[in-house]
Amino acid sequence: MQDAPLTLEQVRRAPKVLLHDHLDGGLRPSTIIELADEQGYSALPARDPDELARWFVTETPRPNLVRYLEGFKHTVAVMQTVAALERVARECVEDLAADGVVYAEVRFAPELHTESGLRLEAVAEAVLAGFSSGMAEAKVAGRPIVVRALFTAMRTAARSLEIAELAVRYRDAGVGGFDVAGPEVGYPPTLHLEAFTLVQRESFHATVHAGEAFGLPSIWQALQWCGAERLGHGVRIVDDITVHDDGRVALGRLASYVRDCRVALELCPTSNVHTSAVATLADHPIKLLRRLGFRATINTDNRLMSGVTLSSEMARCAEVFGWGWPDLRWLSINAMKSAFFDFDERLAIINGVIKPGFDVLAAESAFRVSSAPAGPAATAETAES
Repeated sequence: MQDAPLTLEQVRRAPKVLLHDHLDGGLRPSTIIELADEQGYSALPARDPDELARWFVTETPRPNLVRYLEGFKHTVAVMQTVAALERVARECVEDLAADGVVYAEVRFAPELHTESGLRLEAVAEAVLAGFSSGMAEAKVAGRPIVVRALFTAMRTAARSLEIAELAVRYRDAGVGGFDVAGPEVGYPPTLHLEAFTLVQRESFHATVHAGEAFGLPSIWQALQWCGAERLGHGVRIVDDITVHDDGRVALGRLASYVRDCRVALELCPTSNVHTSAVATLADHPIKLLRRLGFRATINTDNRLMSGVTLSSEMARCAEVFGWGWPDLRWLSINAMKSAFFDFDERLAIINGVIKPGFDVLAAESAFRVSSAPAGPAATAETAES
């Protein structure tokens, strides 16, 4: 338990790791408006950046995932040129670096950005170029960050093998893995077995959106049929966990497998509330999963649609669940351990960036607590403890 609540500014200074973030879900509102003007897109619901930001946050949260995804028609519509894709990717890196993120995997669906005639290769190269320039600028600004891409296939379409082949082709240019996303109900990941088989045969990496809007069968298929190494969301794994009235906890076979095999759960708390995967943040199972030692991680999902940053997600969870630096450190190391990145590079970031960064913040907090004047009540409480 944290002695004093962590502030957003404190958490922003922490070296954080982000595994689940959608490129088309994190645009700056001002950029959307400017790109819409450049491309002649006239269907935006607002023309003022602040109003547009409020629209996405207040209008996008829906009673289910399908409704939640409707807001993407506007962001995807303005990401149909090489220049637009490069800009959005570069600004994504800038925003993450400014938020204290030191490693991120940002996913997008190349097939969604071909409406104006771009080839898949042009889409891929534009985004990777944007990431590269953003990382270079962040390094110069003293905020080094590594950003890698995940190529996503839409589960409602039939291009998953093509997207998997594209991801493998660009694996040495900054692509970390393959993913499928979109509505879960009616579109199981097993519809895309050919793509996942290719990924496995190429010794590549895969994560799958599973266990968000649908339950345990989606998770089981993602793991046992598709070979997923991580679960995008995976929040419904809690359906295989029983907490008895006396506090005893029993794990089903699937939950035990997920924990034993250290399958990372790419949990996105605020987004899960917005899509009704959970009722409130206080109801989110991340606290239970952390206590039980699952490979839990905190993520943003869609920063624009949910009005969040990774820092705000962590700060809010710390407030609601009574977490302190040790918890956020544990979650960050979990994420870095599960990143689709070379082992040596992961270790270097964990030992050279994450652990020292959190040690400094914890020491500062401890100093503030020890040097703060204590009143009579506080002194008595300390003596009793």
